[in-house]
Amino acid sequence: MVARNWNPFALVRSRFQQWWQSRLPLTDSVLLTQRNVYILPTRPGWMLALTLLVLLVASVNYQLNLGYLLTFLLAGSALTGMHVCHGTLRGLAMNLTAPPAQFAGSAAVFEVKFTNTRHSTRYGIGLSVLPASDGQDKPHWVWADVPAQDSRSVQVAFTPARRGMQRLPVLTAETRFPLGTFRVWTIWRPAAQMMVYPVPELRPPPLPPGEPRSGGADAKARWQSSGEFDGVRAYRRGDPLKLVMWKKAAKADEQGNGLVVRDTQQ
Repeated sequence: MVARNWNPFALVRSRFQQWWQSRLPLTDSVLLTQRNVYILPTRPGWMLALTLLVLLVASVNYQLNLGYLLTFLLAGSALTGMHVCHGTLRGLAMNLTAPPAQFAGSAAVFEVKFTNTRHSTRYGIGLSVLPASDGQDKPHWVWADVPAQDSRSVQVAFTPARRGMQRLPVLTAETRFPLGTFRVWTIWRPAAQMMVYPVPELRPPPLPPGEPRSGGADAKARWQSSGEFDGVRAYRRGDPLKLVMWKKAAKADEQGNGLVVRDTQQ
């Protein structure tokens, strides 16, 4: 069963993803530049490229001027969309606020603030926890438009996998604005940590009964019955006379108790 599910491509992808993420710095504030923003065509983008290739070949074979016009018009629109898509993330600042402590099994929610310093609005920016390389976890995206020279806050939720002090998961932000033919994304490793407590028991057993205080009535009654109280015990044959508390001897005699001595073992 294990050999059947073993996938060498998934293993290589997982190793590469771990190596790549280990090279990213840990920070709670990040400014997106050309160094940490990546771009690739989407599936519709590859289909558009194939369509443009077919149109170009047909226009060359049949000498279609309108075919040339349509081909280069679509190609120019795709290139313009690529530039706009990359510029939507480039220059965006993101700041993270660490979540409070949570119990295991409950969703932890933390806030990320987008800051836009340019004079135009940034549309269609999504943020999510980076899914695992095996593809079993589906990302849950939160989308926002950041106004010009303004900021916008979004909340990202995730469920911690273990208890104790741990770092926040790796985040990814992306956009496909305006045409959806290109995907621009970034990877972000937050430095913030959070505490995950064990789940409290639903029906806990009652607490054990507390011990009575040394100066209470229960302790006094116990001394009167057993003759032992705060380092004092009843006289035993063989105890040195210097340990006898003569000041309490008369009072003990009135109460019907015998002599008391200091207990040197306490």
